[in-house]
Amino acid sequence: MMKTIRIQYFARLREDRGQSEEEWCTDCGSVRELYAQLQAVHGLSLAASSVRPAINGAYTPWETELNDRDEVVFIPPVAGG
Repeated sequence: MMKTIRIQYFARLREDRGQSEEEWCTDCGSVRELYAQLQAVHGLSLAASSVRPAINGAYTPWETELNDRDEVVFIPPVAGG
């Protein structure tokens, strides 16, 4: 079943994607599958192991199932200064 997911990108992922947010139609079941799909299509440079996912404002495991209209944020490592 196709779902529409709102995705936000920050820092390096925003640079890779060329924009900070988008709506994405997908049949991916989990947030891990979604990230892999976005990596393949958009060339996201960070491995999933270095990114933390959040769905609807809460950090979530990579295996969490996606639902239609979820808001997903992929949070890259933060460099201190």
